[in-house]
Parts: sequence; C-alpha cells; structure tokens
Amino acid sequence: MFRLSDHNDLFSRRCVLVNGPVIVGAGPSGLAVGACLKEQGVPFVVLERADCIASLWQKRTYDRLKLHLPKQFCQLPKLPFPEDFPEYPTKKQFIDYLESYAKKFEISPKFNECVQSAKYDETCGLWRVKTVNTSGGTRSEVEYLSRCLVVATGENAESFLPEIDGLSEFKGHVIHASGYKCGEDYTGKKVLVVGCGNSGMEVCLDLCNHNAFPSMVVRSSVHVLPREFLGRSTFELAVTMMKWLPLWMVDKLMLIMSWLVLGNIENYGIKRPSMGPLALKNVEGKTPVLDIGALHKIKSGDINVVSGIKRFSRNGVELNNGETMDVDSVVLATGYRSNVPSWLQETDFFSKNGIPKTPFPNGWKGKLGLYAVGFTRKGLSGASSDAVKIAQDIGKVWKEETQQRKQTKACHRRCISQF
Repeated sequence: MFRLSDHNDLFSRRCVLVNGPVIVGAGPSGLAVGACLKEQGVPFVVLERADCIASLWQKRTYDRLKLHLPKQFCQLPKLPFPEDFPEYPTKKQFIDYLESYAKKFEISPKFNECVQSAKYDETCGLWRVKTVNTSGGTRSEVEYLSRCLVVATGENAESFLPEIDGLSEFKGHVIHASGYKCGEDYTGKKVLVVGCGNSGMEVCLDLCNHNAFPSMVVRSSVHVLPREFLGRSTFELAVTMMKWLPLWMVDKLMLIMSWLVLGNIENYGIKRPSMGPLALKNVEGKTPVLDIGALHKIKSGDINVVSGIKRFSRNGVELNNGETMDVDSVVLATGYRSNVPSWLQETDFFSKNGIPKTPFPNGWKGKLGLYAVGFTRKGLSGASSDAVKIAQDIGKVWKEETQQRKQTKACHRRCISQF
C-alpha cells in the first residue's frame, strides 16, 4: 500500500488510523467544525499544539480585551451566548463560552500535539499528519492517517515580528503585543507602540490608564470608525445597509458617520486609506479600527502619534522625519500571520502567505479531502459559516459511505490503532 521509503517511515512512529477527519487547531474555528460534525454523527480527532483550547485567547491576549463586535456576530454554530452576557463579552467570558461549547459537544482535543507536517499520500489515498508531543519531558511522535484534513489554525497562528533596523541594539524591554497583559509594569515609562490597529490602539489606551506615556507609530494609513453610532453597533449598521445598498455607498455612509462622531482624524496624524473600510477589508484583509476611547486620548495628547521608524539606538529611536525619542520599552503591535506554509505540504489550495487562494465564500474546500476554516478575514462569523459548510460536505460523504458499508458484507481489516 505504501512506497518502500514511506513504509520504513511509517513504522518508525506510532500510527493512528482516524475513522473520520483530522482537525488541526482547537481554537473557535476547530471547535465549530467539531460541533457541526457531532450533529452529523461523524467521528473526528482534533490536534492542538497548546495545552488548552483557544490558546490565542487564553495565553496571547491582553487582560482588558473584549470582543470588538456584538456577541450575536461572534457566537459559534448551535450555541448562542448566555443571555446575561453583555453585548461585548470580556476575554474571560468568551473563554468560558468556548469551554462550555467544547463540553456541550463533547469535543476533547489531543493537546500538546504539534503538527510537523501534513501531506496527501496518493498511493494510499490518505492524509498523513505527523505530530510531535514533548509534554512530560519525553518526546513522542505520532502519525495520523485520515481521508479528510481540516486546517483550522486560522489567520493568527503566529506573531509577526518585523525586521527593524537597530532593534537588536536597543537595551530597553521589547515585547510583542501577544505577550502584553497589563500596563501596571509600565507606569511612568515611555513606551513606543509599533502599530495602529485595534491591538495597538487598545494597548496605548491601557498604558494611559496606568499612567504610562505611550507613543504610537503610524506607519501607514488606517480607517478608524466609532464602535457605535446613535446607540447601535457600527458593524451591525454596516451589515444591515449591505442588504440594500452597494458596497461603495455603504463605505461612503460609514465614513460620514465616522466624521460626525470622531471628526477629521487626519488632523492628529492618522491618514485614511483611499479605499473605503469595507472594500479594503475585502481586498486586503485590513480590519478598520473600532474606537473605544483611544482617539480621545490622541486628541488630548496623552497618546503621541509619531511617524515611521528609521532605526533604533541603544536608548531610543530615530523616526523617518529625523526626530529622535528616548524610549524605555517597545510593544510590537504588528499583528499575526498564518503558519500553514510551515507544515502543510500542499501548493494548489493555499497561497504562500498561508491563506486560501480562493476568497470567501468559496475558500473553505480544496481537493482530495482538504478543508480550511478560520481564513475568511471575516472574523468569527465567517469561520462559523465555513464550519457549517465543511461539516455538511463531510457528513454527506460519510452518510453515503456508511450506507454502502451496511449493504456490503463486512471484511476483516487490521489497523494499528483506530478512532
């Protein structure tokens, strides 16, 4: 069944035949697929490199984080948020929701299983997913064999650390936003926050609330929108308008709303992109900032907006405009990226940046039993939509094959291990 080289490799590690799909990733996307597969009666295995579900939320987010969108746009399939949750649940509330979600649908991921590689073996018609587990001080290798592979690691699997001239020479404290928890340790310090997205804005706001002195590097243009307009979620208003109006008109109305609430942000060193906020999100995946108070701090001067960085020195930074600044600490709010290219040996479905080549809403299914969830650039609502489609597609094939097996005389088959 296997080529000779594969045969030798196969028996050098424990091999598990999965009677159903392998799901890589136990974040919200992976959990959503698992819950939908449960409803279809399809067995599966979830592999997670961390020791908990939703490790991005549990281990790589700041304490003050809340969902940026109303809860009805962030709930996973088959289970709404509790009614007593606020419109914008806190980090802890969202984690509690995910824990209860996994418990309700009896999803038990295999933790500390770091996927090293995954490739489709044409000879046997199976996906071969190799993992390494180093928990408990010992190293164990497992190869999972499955006809279906669901990539649920998402767009934000790895922190993105840009190369900045001189940063290695800087003697102050440097941290990515994924390691930032609270501003308590920065009281009285000059902190340079590199990045002006939602994370950069919120980190700056948190630093202000802990009496630090943040400066925010705005390297490129960005849309800043009020989180609410006339008591309603800006996102919800946009979704409603999109049902009746073309995208370009909704973008125009969004910018008018922003100007009425926030004023002309270019007066404070923040340039708007030429493309509208929704169009930019669709084309380049850049999410507009939903302001929750940072802009007020910018207007008051508590958050200093600075231009791009030319280079770091031992004790500070030189900006592109020639200005120099003394800095105690640096927070890199430079975002995240997909890690799919580092382990998935497949070139047709995913692009070099680890995002499906086919955009939403058709980027959830590849060939040979390959699926992707959490790559829509449309947040949790996009992941939930794709999770439902994936489970229905797998469930349809599963039911057809199950029915055929019932009509066929059973034959003896030996497996090393099976789920």
